[in-house]
Amino acid sequence: MPRRSTGSTSRRSFLQQATASAAAFALAPSLGQGGDAPAPVRVSAAASLDNELHEVTLSTLSEAMSTGRKTSRSITELYLKAIREIDRDGPRLNSVIELNPDALAEATRLDEEREGRGARSKLHGIPILLKDNIGTADRMRTSAGSLALADYHPSEDAHVVQRLRDAGCVLIGKANMSEWAGARGSSAIVGWSGRGGQTCNPYALDRSPGGSSSGTAAAVSASFAAAAVGTETMGSIVSPSSLCGIVGMKPTVGLVSRSGIIPVSFTQDTAGPMARTVRDAAMLLTVMAGPDPADASTVEAGERRQDYTAVLDPDGLRGARIGVARNLFGLSAHADRAANLALAHLRAGGATLVDPVEIATAPGIWTFDAEVLSYELKASLDAYLKSADPSAPVRSLADVIAFNTRNRDREMMWFAQETFEYAQTKGPLTDPEYQHALALVRKMSRTDGIDATLRRHRLDAIVAPTQSPAWLTDNLLGDNTMLGSFVTPAAAGYPSLTVPCGDVSGLPVGLLFIGTAFSEATLLRLGFAFEQRAQARRAPTFLETIQLRG
Repeated sequence: MPRRSTGSTSRRSFLQQATASAAAFALAPSLGQGGDAPAPVRVSAAASLDNELHEVTLSTLSEAMSTGRKTSRSITELYLKAIREIDRDGPRLNSVIELNPDALAEATRLDEEREGRGARSKLHGIPILLKDNIGTADRMRTSAGSLALADYHPSEDAHVVQRLRDAGCVLIGKANMSEWAGARGSSAIVGWSGRGGQTCNPYALDRSPGGSSSGTAAAVSASFAAAAVGTETMGSIVSPSSLCGIVGMKPTVGLVSRSGIIPVSFTQDTAGPMARTVRDAAMLLTVMAGPDPADASTVEAGERRQDYTAVLDPDGLRGARIGVARNLFGLSAHADRAANLALAHLRAGGATLVDPVEIATAPGIWTFDAEVLSYELKASLDAYLKSADPSAPVRSLADVIAFNTRNRDREMMWFAQETFEYAQTKGPLTDPEYQHALALVRKMSRTDGIDATLRRHRLDAIVAPTQSPAWLTDNLLGDNTMLGSFVTPAAAGYPSLTVPCGDVSGLPVGLLFIGTAFSEATLLRLGFAFEQRAQARRAPTFLETIQLRG
């Protein structure tokens, strides 16, 4: 989410924060520590990964329950054990902000239901983590990492949560996140929240996990769940997925409902699946997608949704035309090197690479999108909080700003709330400045951007490195990162998929697949075939730091 600044420096400072924020946008026991980042502890990989469910997929878990070798309760117990021993007491990733006190009871009930009536879906009985801005009407809290909502319990499930429950998933807990989806201050630290403290990267504990679905990505990478639900406005799914070495998909805005999720943007927010494999991401997306009368953007979702696992084919690259967007390279020489090596797998799989291509409008999009998001941040948060359950202690963005000011010793020890304050100065969405900026963003990102590039070169998709490898977490100076290649698809509301493609000194790098509206099936098919050839995913070993190598 953009930072606040004034005059001619406004858009420049927004640009500096965008990747660090990567915005989109508990119960008992609460696992968050708050305040300082947890002290890293070096542990051996063998000690940390003594877990039956290490790197296990959704398909494997589903098959184990269907044959009776495992139960939902036994699986849930193992995940809870891993979270307590690794996330809280071992390396201390601090990725899970809260555990569901009813998770084991839910798992037992679903085991009984399987025995009596059969499974509801392939995800029946499987534990799933949720980002802490996704509302649940249970004993878990929904806070967006903020102390202002630390005791808030929505009266209704988010629509995507209801779909997960209907599929028989066990909601095992909430994941820590960049507070308010990174949308609060100009020196925001991704992975930090006032309620949960600092999430660490599972590959090197002193490195950033990316944001704002920070805890979601770190937890999935560390095998605290086979899959989880994150949210994205700009990079908040694909950025931490890339930095934490997992698969993340930001769907087309409108494929998955946003109702019940603490928002940032009317035009860019979406929930999406995060998993260790493309197949698992496709399985989760299949359950998540669908229309919702409470979210007008989903009007087409009923016609567009499908079983996304049906399109997965190891030979799915054959005959595809993929553009290499060279003007989205250049943010990290190391990530570029990994992405260039990954192109060989695309060619070997039978794809025709059109190299180079350019999304010619990409460099200018953020200039206008920063203003769009500042208007929408105020409007969307005000609308959400005004309609929230009466127990919510804050009812507007102005209330949140006032709360943070009163609690600056706990909330603003590392960074302030300039972005909130700047958004608060904005007018309604009928303001001509907003309408003009939104029209420009859509034209630049859609018509003259992704769609023009796909059409001109007759492409199925576009690829580029997702982002740089993970940077050092710096509580004093905040994040100092550049934008990733996710800006254009995020601004367009179009889908993108990041898949692990290599590493730099042990830090993961992702390859981003970009497509037009509702091209999820195509991106998953290409990403799956690439994944089968590259086999680039490496499990984390929770090192205190990494040994840099050339």
